[in-house]
Amino acid sequence: MPVALDPEKMEIVTRHKFGYKVCRKCGARNPPDAEKCRRCRSKNLRPKKFKKK
Repeated sequence: MPVALDPEKMEIVTRHKFGYKVCRKCGARNPPDAEKCRRCRSKNLRPKKFKKK
């Protein structure tokens, strides 16, 4: 049975799960405000993909 979360908690969960950038070169996770990759220093970053059901 699914449990409904209040909107405030859902926002925190969404930000935690999808609030980062992924490097296209090495696949490292980076903070959402990153300009360069923390591992390989590439500037080729993308936001984490968000799939809605």
